[in-house]
Amino acid sequence: MAYWGGGDRSENFEKSPAGERRAMSSSSSSSSSEESGNPSPPAPPAAAGAGAAAWPRRRCRDVFWLVVFLLHLLVFGGALAVTGLNRFGQADRFNIDRFTNLTAAPRFAGSPEPAQEAPPPPSLEAEEVTPKSELTESYWPYYGAAGAVGTVLAWAWLAAAAGRKEGGRVVMRAAVHSLTAYLAVVSVLCFWGKHFFWGVAFAVGGALHFLYVMSVLDRFPFTMLVLQKAVRMVWELPDVMRIAYAFVLVMLCWMALWSFGVSGILAFHIPNGGQWWALLIFSVSLFWTGAVVSNTVHVIVSGMVFLVLIHGGQAAASMPPKPLLKSLQYAVTTSFGSICYGSLFTAAIRTLRWEIRGIRSKIGNNECLLCCVDFLFHIVETLVRFFNKYAYVQIAINGQSFNRSARDAWELFQSTGVEALVAYDCSGAVLLMSTLLGGLITGTCTGVWTYFKQSDKAIMVGSTSMLMGMILVGVTVVVIESAVTSIYICYAEDPRLIQRWDPEFFDQMSEALHQRLQYRSARARHILNNRLDHLPNTSSI
Repeated sequence: MAYWGGGDRSENFEKSPAGERRAMSSSSSSSSSEESGNPSPPAPPAAAGAGAAAWPRRRCRDVFWLVVFLLHLLVFGGALAVTGLNRFGQADRFNIDRFTNLTAAPRFAGSPEPAQEAPPPPSLEAEEVTPKSELTESYWPYYGAAGAVGTVLAWAWLAAAAGRKEGGRVVMRAAVHSLTAYLAVVSVLCFWGKHFFWGVAFAVGGALHFLYVMSVLDRFPFTMLVLQKAVRMVWELPDVMRIAYAFVLVMLCWMALWSFGVSGILAFHIPNGGQWWALLIFSVSLFWTGAVVSNTVHVIVSGMVFLVLIHGGQAAASMPPKPLLKSLQYAVTTSFGSICYGSLFTAAIRTLRWEIRGIRSKIGNNECLLCCVDFLFHIVETLVRFFNKYAYVQIAINGQSFNRSARDAWELFQSTGVEALVAYDCSGAVLLMSTLLGGLITGTCTGVWTYFKQSDKAIMVGSTSMLMGMILVGVTVVVIESAVTSIYICYAEDPRLIQRWDPEFFDQMSEALHQRLQYRSARARHILNNRLDHLPNTSSI
């Protein structure tokens, strides 16, 4: 594995079987990295010269997906500009309404043309007066408010979570205790506004969230521990927080164009539910763009955290020069295609995996249901092997393609047993709850304002504003998630890195890993015994 800074890591290993195995793994990874075009930088002659060591040269990876993402931005950006300008200050400026006449009766060949009625005399008042509901600027202020609320929530969340050493407790309490109650409040508001479908949807969401929290309640102490240590790591690196603040502004700039175009769609009367389909398409585009921005921050922070743990501190003499700038440079150049590729799939697969794990742990001895859930579980586990968030740490370190990085990270976890600890940790789910809560608050504020102005558009504006809030808050939440993923990668790669950083945390993680491996072994033995009991003339092992 080609590590940044070119430092020789052999001094971090003891002459033990585990250390020799990790050293051989590191050596083989370095050779494979050289074959793939990612040579390691030469080792510095002394620690004092480590800071001046050359950075590794990297090749662009997943270029196809980089091109696809840039074309997507170009196409959707042009479409958003056209739809927004079409009704900005003037209704149907580009005469697009003719393409939406989907309800006109078809005229067959040979049939006489219908008689043309004489057009009514033009009315000066009719030409000059356009209903406000048909203009882009009628809806754009709502999205401006959504962007402002989302930005304030994102910055406030990061300041409250990462701006103090005990921010992990704030994250846990706000996410776990507040989300179910807030979903219930939003459901009541939807019923009050006579939007029964959305009221039921939010009520079901609140119930599912409550059931999930109850199913993983025993995991929260360990999750709290991991979050507190991740917050401490970010608190010691204030530069990465500034990066997150800056990327929120970058995302806000794209949202200004996106909301401008979506406001034009809301003012554009498309029959047969066409508005909802158009909003869905543009929302998927915004989700992908937001995921790319968030995962870019993920790669930057992961690379910085890994460097700090590898070199023993930000002030270490072996730290390479300008690590944050170099991490930013790699993230937006050679690794950007891999980020674009991974951003398409990782969020959906990760959420599905959490839900299946929560259900699987509470099934009990129902063999039929356990068999069905295990089938789905193995499918998702296969997908996770190639699409997981830990790939972004490997991308930050090695600059490899996304699929190879995801596979290497997962094989590293499985070969060391750390996968059992990763599966037990719920920090990702807790951070997702924070993201959802931020989106719900943004959507509620904007939706309520829209309801008192234009009640028929309240759900459309509220739902799209919720997506904006989730993305903006997610850009800052990913800073803590990056620290968590980097801690696990470092622990799997060399536990002594964590021991040097925080000996007490190292002991707690080692004890938790030992307990999880014992639990898995006992569970596997219990399931095997139950299956053997159903076989004829077979005694229990």
